[in-house]
Amino acid sequence: MDAIRDQFPVLHQEIHGKPLIYLDNAATTQKPQAVIDTIREFYENDNANIHRGVHTLSARASERFEAARAQVARSLNAESEREIVFVRGVTEAINLLAHSISHDWQAGDEIILSELEHHANIVPWVMLKERKGIEIKVIPVDDNGELEIGALPGLLTKRTRLLAINHVSNALGTINPVARITEIARERGVPVLVDGAQGLPHGPVDVEALGCDFYACSSHKVFGPSGVGALYARGDWFERMPPFLGGGDMIEEVRFDGIRYAPPPSKFEAGTPNIEGAIGFAAALSWLNSLDWLAIERHEAALLARMTDGLGSIPGLRIIGTAAHKVPVVSFLIDGAHPHDIGTLLDSMGIAIRTGHHCAMPLMQRFSAVSGTARASAAFYNTTDEIDQFVAAVSRVRDMLV
Repeated sequence: MDAIRDQFPVLHQEIHGKPLIYLDNAATTQKPQAVIDTIREFYENDNANIHRGVHTLSARASERFEAARAQVARSLNAESEREIVFVRGVTEAINLLAHSISHDWQAGDEIILSELEHHANIVPWVMLKERKGIEIKVIPVDDNGELEIGALPGLLTKRTRLLAINHVSNALGTINPVARITEIARERGVPVLVDGAQGLPHGPVDVEALGCDFYACSSHKVFGPSGVGALYARGDWFERMPPFLGGGDMIEEVRFDGIRYAPPPSKFEAGTPNIEGAIGFAAALSWLNSLDWLAIERHEAALLARMTDGLGSIPGLRIIGTAAHKVPVVSFLIDGAHPHDIGTLLDSMGIAIRTGHHCAMPLMQRFSAVSGTARASAAFYNTTDEIDQFVAAVSRVRDMLV
């Protein structure tokens, strides 16, 4: 783990005179030198627009961009790279799907979400509800922060058009039993979207094993650059769906009286894409694939246990979300202290955490966390010593604020 940590330049600095302890990985992850070098090398040698030029730079850039698509497909165990569309991230992926899959939906059609969802997997569907009159049903969450899966069969009806669920909760760290959920949904002929923003950073993802129809992921959550991600769609879904955006490179013929679209994935990639972002995303995935994931999972489990035990020993501190299966994300409250004050004081000690509602307001309301929570989220480059320092700092903050 020390060798891995050494590959992340940003971690080797001081904040307010203290060594940086970065525990905001659920918001965005840091980038290894291999990703930084790949993006710089592309700009230094191959920078050109793709798919349109006959010159050498354009050909090289196009080849690298499509190689990146193939890398994403391999990393998700997709059947074909044609099942991968590049987007700006999970938010755009879900908006794309909400727009395109619903072209033939009618008022009264239903979608199932859960109380664990990020706003990116709530807002597009509420917008669709306002526009088309669809109904939204919600899988409840129990006091441990786990989905009440037993409620799901009762929510599925003949009018259910989609089930959209996250792989891992960004706010609580809960790992959802996605394969079981998709099994229940597909028995009723209901397609499933998985928001994988927090799933891909914590272990290999196999869309075949999960059984989902759609999987969305963001590069910046998985040690790659910002502003790029991918949407996987099983089989011929992209063939059946109309495009989301119109413009260059997603067409075969344009006339003022009609358009013939290019086949997927081009049909969903209008305009100049984030070329260097896609290449950097692929570099991050390739780098991740070279790691020992069993060792990483053991290390992250140790970080979670240390964080949970340490914070749980602080008087007046309450951990929100105690699911049996979690990634190293811990949300907490301190009686009498505002989460923003906790985060500000920790920052003065060189410790970066996230505070607020974490783009999960319905979940915060479920746990009566009106002002949100303080959230520490670790990655495999964090150390047990950092966790110990973090717990000691929270204890000092508690004494200062209460």
